[in-house]
Amino acid sequence: MRALVVLLAVTAVWGVTFVQVKDAVAIYPLFAFLALRFAIATCTLAPPGLRRLRSLGRGGAGAAVLAGSLLGAGYVLQTAGLQRTSVSSTGFITGMYVVLTPLLALAVFRIRVGAAAWGGVVLATAGLALLSGVHTGTVAGDLLVLAGAAVYSLQIVLMERYAPRYDAIAFTLVEMAAAFAGLVVIALARGELAMPHGWTVWGALVVTGVFASALAFLAQVWAQRRASATQTALAFSLEPVWAAFFGFTLAGDRLGATAWLGCAVIMAGILVAEPTAADVLRRLVRRPRLA
Repeated sequence: MRALVVLLAVTAVWGVTFVQVKDAVAIYPLFAFLALRFAIATCTLAPPGLRRLRSLGRGGAGAAVLAGSLLGAGYVLQTAGLQRTSVSSTGFITGMYVVLTPLLALAVFRIRVGAAAWGGVVLATAGLALLSGVHTGTVAGDLLVLAGAAVYSLQIVLMERYAPRYDAIAFTLVEMAAAFAGLVVIALARGELAMPHGWTVWGALVVTGVFASALAFLAQVWAQRRASATQTALAFSLEPVWAAFFGFTLAGDRLGATAWLGCAVIMAGILVAEPTAADVLRRLVRRPRLA
């Protein structure tokens, strides 16, 4: 029960950050914000992680850098979309990574997927069609978030395939540092990097950098070792619901009947595809190393 409570708390933190990030990037440049977010996450994980780095070896470090690069790209796409659409839409479309994960596992590692995964794709796509273009957002914003969800799915597939072989804290430290390095180079090239001012930006940086990235990951690792697969799937499938809740209560989202129907259909697709996604990820972990 404690593990389930921790997982629910983690997904609640992820849900509320949609509101905070949307407010922050409205007044502070996107690439600079994300660079500082991952800088804070890297500094948070550095004390326990630096002495573990040698355990990664060249292969582990390379895998972590690739995962971090994908993570950074996913956040850029998601946050750029969040600027152009509603918090609730962003939360539900991001949740489609559950639907996309089995398909990417099929494409990358030739892991077969069942009918449930394809059913989830059909439902989620129908929900996305209902959600796109409502007055609270734009089709371009929704598509950017969807592209971010696809990148997250690829990152998850690679993480499940390779990360269990390496020390979790060291792997994540390199992952966060790689995301920071790529983002800070872009922010500097664009002339965006400057000292943030005000609690709107700093509050979002602290919550996303410390709690939603570094500490949430550690809590997730602790909880998933103690929770059943069903409990974990239930908790993670509620992230879009948390985003919609905070979007409604904190950001004033009012999507209308058609848009909420789209959210509900996407959620149905996520729940249908969730067992297949969990099974695929378990098979990725057990699969022997590729040559």
